Amino acid sequence: MSDLLPHPGTGELFGSPVPPGAGWPGDPAAADTPVAATPAVVRRLARTRDLRELDARVSVCRACPRLVAWREDVARDKRASYAGEPYWGRPIPGWGSPSPRVLIVGLAPAANGANRTGRIFTGDRSGDWLFASLHRVGLATRPISVDATDGQELIDTRMVATVRCAPPQNKPTTVERDTCAPWIEAELALLVDSVRVVVALGSIGWDATLRSFRAIGWEVERPKPRFGHGAEATLTGPDGATVVLLGCYHPSQQNTFTGRLTEPMLDDVLRRAAGTGTLSG
Repeated sequence: MSDLLPHPGTGELFGSPVPPGAGWPGDPAAADTPVAATPAVVRRLARTRDLRELDARVSVCRACPRLVAWREDVARDKRASYAGEPYWGRPIPGWGSPSPRVLIVGLAPAANGANRTGRIFTGDRSGDWLFASLHRVGLATRPISVDATDGQELIDTRMVATVRCAPPQNKPTTVERDTCAPWIEAELALLVDSVRVVVALGSIGWDATLRSFRAIGWEVERPKPRFGHGAEATLTGPDGATVVLLGCYHPSQQNTFTGRLTEPMLDDVLRRAAGTGTLSG
């Protein structure tokens, strides 16, 4: 752990990475939260039926050595522009409504975004685009997300990452993805009764959504639905309930700088999600 630095929202001092139970705003874990250090323990600890406890267990996971080393190295070394701030440096749990109608599935935390702030899609350019759009379509109370003290709230919406730790070059390995999969599957199982629409950011989010729904016993259309911006598929539960899956280009800088994804394009998909979530309820 590095020297203590003041949290930008509260001024309280924290080391980097932040120990669980140290008082970081929004930290779901306690000092005695059980830690998954292997894939087998991830599978066992993901079986909890309590969403808050699941978030806590996610936030202290250490099952992927390469990802643990990377997230903690970034937290200690820091980008120069954030050298005076503590970094969260731990896995990122889902965030938002505990009974969402809209679920947003992304890839992985950004090294100097959520890995710094401790909240998904918070503190980087992708998050800036996403939260601004969510606010425009009525799914977030504020147009920006800075840190866990900023008062931001999602409306009937929750965000989750396919892989919960920031990976080098934003590219988790297949083994790391599969090791992390029980967390998103468990979270989905706890949320699915309320979810009416899933927005998958990028092809990785799309594929993770399809895999995760299959893993909890839902049927996926065949042939496998293809990802595309604005693509739509229907997922069917064992009881006949349905969830709409919408594809959306990821608001990465590569996509937004090149114009592959524009604000109207992002708004269109999220507005469809907001409408579908309301009409289906």
